[in-house]
Amino acid sequence: MSEALHKVIILTAPSGAGKTSIAAYLLKQMPQLSFSVSATTRAPRGNEEQGVAYHFFTLAQFEGHIYQNDFLEYEMVYEGVYYGTLESELTRIWNLGKIPVLDIDVKGAIKVQKQLGAKCLSIFVMPPSVEILKERLENRKTETAESIEMRLDKAAYEISFGNQFNAIIHNNDLALACTETEKLITAFLQK
Repeated sequence: MSEALHKVIILTAPSGAGKTSIAAYLLKQMPQLSFSVSATTRAPRGNEEQGVAYHFFTLAQFEGHIYQNDFLEYEMVYEGVYYGTLESELTRIWNLGKIPVLDIDVKGAIKVQKQLGAKCLSIFVMPPSVEILKERLENRKTETAESIEMRLDKAAYEISFGNQFNAIIHNNDLALACTETEKLITAFLQK
């Protein structure tokens, strides 16, 4: 794949807004896309597998990658918990002849968008309301009450950045949000 074809799709949103569900839909519908596995220092949840859900690193390993300049972007998203996008993930996907889909936090998405410019399509998934976000996070049953509160506080802040992305998808109805996102990506890839 030539350098000119090295495009990237970014999905970003507050936690619980539905970006991961939209990403899963896109990956099933659009075989030219491939999920970019992020790195994190948080512990695996439930059945999450190393290298599938995330690249799980210790703090020392993650900081070693920072020192080696291995990240396209990284951020301490929550106190003591890093998330980041390894440049090697994008290269791996491009070498397969596919387009990476990044499911990343808002600050990381802004950084990638600034670096890649017109080579990326950044989509902000807007939740219906903070109340519905809270309901979704509680229904996951993977979060403590404290972590839900922390995520909700952060969500209000992240929503304020929505207008900095190429497009906003309102996720009031997941099926509709998925098809709207697919249309946006199809148009972007045809440019």
